[in-house]
Amino acid sequence: MTQELTPDTAEILNPLPFPFNQQNYCRYEPVEQRIEEARVLVIDNLLRDDRDLSPVARQEWGQLLATQLRRERHIAGMAIENIVDNVSRLVKRPTSEVAHVSELAEAAERFKPDAIVLSGTLRDFDYYKESIIADFARFIRATRIPVLAICGGHQLVGLSFGARVVTLDKLEQHEQREARRHEYQYRFIRITDPDDPIFKNIACTDPEEARSARILRVWQNHGLQLDRVPEGFKLLATSYLCRNQMMVKRSDGQLIYTVQFHLEKSFEDWNKSRTRWEHPNESRDGRILFENFLTLALR
Repeated sequence: MTQELTPDTAEILNPLPFPFNQQNYCRYEPVEQRIEEARVLVIDNLLRDDRDLSPVARQEWGQLLATQLRRERHIAGMAIENIVDNVSRLVKRPTSEVAHVSELAEAAERFKPDAIVLSGTLRDFDYYKESIIADFARFIRATRIPVLAICGGHQLVGLSFGARVVTLDKLEQHEQREARRHEYQYRFIRITDPDDPIFKNIACTDPEEARSARILRVWQNHGLQLDRVPEGFKLLATSYLCRNQMMVKRSDGQLIYTVQFHLEKSFEDWNKSRTRWEHPNESRDGRILFENFLTLALR
């Protein structure tokens, strides 16, 4: 007599890979410091004060200029803290320095980092003084220091190599300042090149779950995107709302990884767990990508 399988029995015999199995728990995974030492230059890409502003920003902000700049500095503090915390959690003997994007070339020459990590941004790029954008483009097109660019940093790199920065509705920035569509909270994106070394250890060791290795779960918070993958870069991950989620440049002696999402949020969420056993892998993928980048940079 053949026994009819119930949905629960079928799930046990043929489990679906994460994220489709709807598990209400995560396997515990300790975070180890496998990198001995690294010098990391962290770049604050947000606006500092009125010296950084374009005429467009001055005109549109008007009397709210001081208030808006205070918000920039508040967000910048949290963003930089997250990045520096990632470095300190992943490296046994880390040396980090923070510099503003307007000081990038000078800071890189003086600090001589093993890697550069670019923070996200808050405002549209036409709010920035043109010389800041031009100086950054000149540096990023020439540097041989490995770079990891996050969110607005990803867009700034793309802009420097000839892409356009547009809204998720594919409008120019100034055409849709208000009521923009946003990608927000944790979202799934699809890896398009799983053989890239940045994805090492992303796949689960469980063969039944290995099929999920092409899916990343990452924190999104953006309303702008690149309109294309610039020449010399390769697309690494994509999603339905924002095609260019992750890319890499490995030519002309450069190693530049850029991500539209916020992989640096990993340890912030890990620390919020009431116990280390309660969803410690909430942002596992972001943490692994960050560690892999540092490992590749040190080579």
